[in-house]
Amino acid sequence: MIKKIVILGPESTGKSTLCAQLAEHYKTVWIEEYAREYLAVNGVDYTFDNLLEIAKGQLALEERSIDRLKSAANLSATETNHKSSLVFMDTNLLVLKVWSEFVFDKCHKWILDQIAERKYDLYLLCDIDIPWIKDELREYPDLAIRKKLYHYYKDIMVNQHVPWVNINGNYEERMQKAIMAVNTINN
Repeated sequence: MIKKIVILGPESTGKSTLCAQLAEHYKTVWIEEYAREYLAVNGVDYTFDNLLEIAKGQLALEERSIDRLKSAANLSATETNHKSSLVFMDTNLLVLKVWSEFVFDKCHKWILDQIAERKYDLYLLCDIDIPWIKDELREYPDLAIRKKLYHYYKDIMVNQHVPWVNINGNYEERMQKAIMAVNTINN
């Protein structure tokens, strides 16, 4: 059984770092954020319709990674003692929903439909309590905007039924909170 853990939150909150650390800790894979690859190739002047392309790319990446993990799990089922396999996701379509609504005040129906259909096992919501780090793809260094986006994600978490944990503190504290949360669903 594959358990899907999504790491989400505003930009520059340590999502990619946490995904990589968790994947290493649990000896599994993590799915990178497709938007970074897309924007690096196509530029940062994106449109509303580009967000739909990014969403489809993210899902394709997710599905390919999960298929590979399932294949590997089937090959080694006798070695795993029927423990679940974990996959960590550095974003999912909820991030595209927030991004789309924040920038364009609307979201593609396809993205909303996919959010309703897809199932995940745990969300780790990264807080904004670490410093924003500039890179060529990030847009929102302003603390007021970061707070607004964080509260938007938190509202989504509170109003859905999948378990979630707020991840805050320094990088070591974040990792320990994430491990504790993952262990609660991986027994």
